[in-house]
Amino acid sequence: MFPSSEVEAKKTTLNLEMDGGTERIVQEKDDLRPAPVTEDEGSSPFAQTGAPSASNNDSAGKDAEKNTELTASSEKAPVTPAAPAWKSVTVGKGDTLSTVFAKAGLPANLVHDILASNKDAKRFTRLHKGQEVEFLLGSAGDLQALKVKQSDLETLNLNKTAKGYVFKRDLVKPELHASYAHGRIDSSLFAAARNAGLPHGLTMELTKIFGYDIDFALDLRDGDEFDVIYEEHKVNGRKVDTGNILAARFVNRGKTYTAVRYTNKQGSTSYYRADGSSMRKAFIRTPVDFARISSRFSMGRFHPVLNKIRAHKGVDYAAPTGTPIKATGDGRIVEAGRKGGYGNAVVIQHGQRYRTIYGHLSRFAKGIRSGTSVKQGQIIGYVGMTGLATGPHLHYEFQINGKHVDPLSAKLPMADPLAGADRKRFMAQTQPLMARMDQEKTTQLAMNKR
Repeated sequence: MFPSSEVEAKKTTLNLEMDGGTERIVQEKDDLRPAPVTEDEGSSPFAQTGAPSASNNDSAGKDAEKNTELTASSEKAPVTPAAPAWKSVTVGKGDTLSTVFAKAGLPANLVHDILASNKDAKRFTRLHKGQEVEFLLGSAGDLQALKVKQSDLETLNLNKTAKGYVFKRDLVKPELHASYAHGRIDSSLFAAARNAGLPHGLTMELTKIFGYDIDFALDLRDGDEFDVIYEEHKVNGRKVDTGNILAARFVNRGKTYTAVRYTNKQGSTSYYRADGSSMRKAFIRTPVDFARISSRFSMGRFHPVLNKIRAHKGVDYAAPTGTPIKATGDGRIVEAGRKGGYGNAVVIQHGQRYRTIYGHLSRFAKGIRSGTSVKQGQIIGYVGMTGLATGPHLHYEFQINGKHVDPLSAKLPMADPLAGADRKRFMAQTQPLMARMDQEKTTQLAMNKR
């Protein structure tokens, strides 16, 4: 294909203009711009076959530079390792610390290393179903930290350092609040306490406080009432635990008993009646909690094993085998072993005047032997049916100066009342507590009538 005459003409003209002098060439060099494309030029077969334009060259160069920079940048940029992340494992039924570690993808030998690193680390082995165990794992899956929430008040931590694993125990100090509960017995004390919102532990504490005056196995009646002011432990406004009973009132068979907790300047804590007299007696009434009296004190009872009339010089408390038996007072054990018809028995001497006997035990508590001292309320053995017995029960005897007396009716010696400065401090503390119980009870009764 040959160029057209128009192309030839333009070519000739260009050559002539170039001969026109250096000045013009220089001027046109300074004035160079891309020539506008005309329709005629666009239709020419040579319109798109020329050399690349300056702008295209410039754009291509910039793209090349960018690619070079990106390549260099990617080569120079360091690879950032993944940050440590927490992983939580829920303890299932039958899980141990080893199986929980396996669920987290950690080797079994790591458990041994952790337990050997610190004696406190063994606390991590006390797991229960539903508990969350949290692992802080590094980028390589290695253990950086371990955390277990034992309760709302306690969290166990283990952190890896250059020197090994460091154990830490975080404790939350709860806020103490004084709460009130009122109950009326219709069927049982425990049912009434549960309906009043008292936990089992506080109910048992209530029976211990009034145990000198009330036999909770024998004396309770429908219609008996109680009022309690007790400590509640709260974290962020939420109840997490209960504390001590601060004050209580129990109406049994129409008679009112009161109790207020008091700590003297020496740090000794006890419960006293609202007038400052001591509630503590040298002996508690019953050695077995909530047992049924199956046989009372009698000088002429038909013996079910010997089949003859024989004095029953104590009280029998029927209870399941293994029920704990408490020493009714402080004293020294003079006998602990097999004792004829008593079977396994414990005999305690309380000072010079008093002696108590506990018979038919299935076994003795740890450390109970002749010559050892015991405290009031201490577990000395467990209910059984050894010796002359037809069923599991405790046979309990009470002696004053060697003479048998009825444990249920014997007048028990009292402890000393508060006096002087202690009494003044006690009364100042007691009056607001008793006033609050009166106010709370009045308010509650008024609401129940609506």
